Amino acid sequence: MYNEYENLNELVSIMPDANEFMLERVKKLNKLLELGINPYPYNYDYNDRTYTKEICDDFDNIDEEKELSLAGRIMLLRRMGNATFCNVIDEKGNIQIFFSKKLIGVDNYNILKLIDTGDIIGVTGTVFKTQTGEITIRANKFEVLSKSVRNLPEKYHGIQDSDLRQRHRSLDMIMNVDVKERFIKRSKAITAIREYLNNMSFIECDTPILDTKYGGGEAKPFKTFVNDLDSEVFMNVSPELYLKRLIVGGIERVYTFARSFRNEGIDRTHYPEFTLMECYMSYADYEDMMRIMENIYEHVFKKVNGSTKIKYGEEEIDFKVPWKRETMCNLVKKDTGIDVENISREEIVRLVNDKNLLVEEQNEGLNLEEVTKGELIVNLFEAYSEKELIQPTFVIDFPKESSPLCKVHRKNSELIERFEPYAYGVELGNAYSELNDPLRQRILLHEQAEKLRGGLETASPMDEEFAVAIDIAMPPTGGLGIGIDRLIMFLTSANTIKDVIAFPLVKR
Repeated sequence: MYNEYENLNELVSIMPDANEFMLERVKKLNKLLELGINPYPYNYDYNDRTYTKEICDDFDNIDEEKELSLAGRIMLLRRMGNATFCNVIDEKGNIQIFFSKKLIGVDNYNILKLIDTGDIIGVTGTVFKTQTGEITIRANKFEVLSKSVRNLPEKYHGIQDSDLRQRHRSLDMIMNVDVKERFIKRSKAITAIREYLNNMSFIECDTPILDTKYGGGEAKPFKTFVNDLDSEVFMNVSPELYLKRLIVGGIERVYTFARSFRNEGIDRTHYPEFTLMECYMSYADYEDMMRIMENIYEHVFKKVNGSTKIKYGEEEIDFKVPWKRETMCNLVKKDTGIDVENISREEIVRLVNDKNLLVEEQNEGLNLEEVTKGELIVNLFEAYSEKELIQPTFVIDFPKESSPLCKVHRKNSELIERFEPYAYGVELGNAYSELNDPLRQRILLHEQAEKLRGGLETASPMDEEFAVAIDIAMPPTGGLGIGIDRLIMFLTSANTIKDVIAFPLVKR
């Protein structure tokens, strides 16, 4: 077989971080080629391949004479003359492999000497327990399935630097089993949400990523350009307006998992690219959406973790239904001593100044003389109440200024029927009794467009297609948005949102 890796100097020129250990691996790769062994075969021809976890879990029922096949990556390698032990990991776990020169033959044992940690092999053999009680595969034969030319990080330290872990997520997953498990749990959680909604007769529909307008959330959008249309377009901020158009079109229960993009700050719980699950239900209101929200969380935690309780930081949090409900005004009264619901804006301003409540770091640029009463209430809540919400809590009944897409509260015209669920001081979602009065909706959309023209970058442009759909008549509707990344943070006890995004942006 032609050896295409002979010129090590040329390889070094295209591998800027090449070192003596990597070059030694390339030499072994060349030796495999010289022996007529393809170190990168097209497939693994096996009979009844099994996984490490299945072998370990069912060891007592496995016939000691039965040959088993598995494939995985070598993580540890111990050579002892005529015997070699290695540990192999696959998607579900790890197991020890025992190689004997006597059993596999001299030629194959010499090939084994060309194997390193990080290599992927296929093994066929029988299972037994060592004297120390470790379940082990006694190899009858093996195959090289992929030769690694790069050393794995040192076993006991792995990758510690968070930037490197995100930049080289594959290595991070190999060296840190909990990282791989986190992304497996993410997939299971999304499957569980779909299962729950599908069982409630919801229909999943896609919505656009690129559009000539944007709406459904107060956010600064990302912009790009479509050459064929000679048009500037925006990346999706929220799928909300399209899902409501589907409701108008007659799909009475609809949901989507949407990649959403907001050109804003990055911190522990915020990231410019994230995943939203939004669902809309005809003939429902925000009370119905509260039940769906808490039931989804309970269903996911039971399905994936087997329990509604998790340890997060120093707290034990329980997502068991039902969650606590608190009005925003009552929380502000409790945490600041100001009864904001029953006094005027001017009186709130006086008390805020007397108590020296709104510090500049929390509300940069806030002008007490310009903000509305509702905006003041929201600011007080964000500054003093959010962080106190440790156990899952629905914060309900927001000031009407907080959203142009929500119905006025049926008992208090200064409020709207909106809620945000919180846990550990983190917002988990957003929901409304959706506004379906077409004339009122047009007025509020035009007000948003005016704010945008006035320089408010987080305001939305007028969406005439959406307004026309509401003109046609949208049934009473409850809407709910859940931040999937934040759900996964709690499900896996991850500290930051970047930990639950497989490949976050890393500054170059």
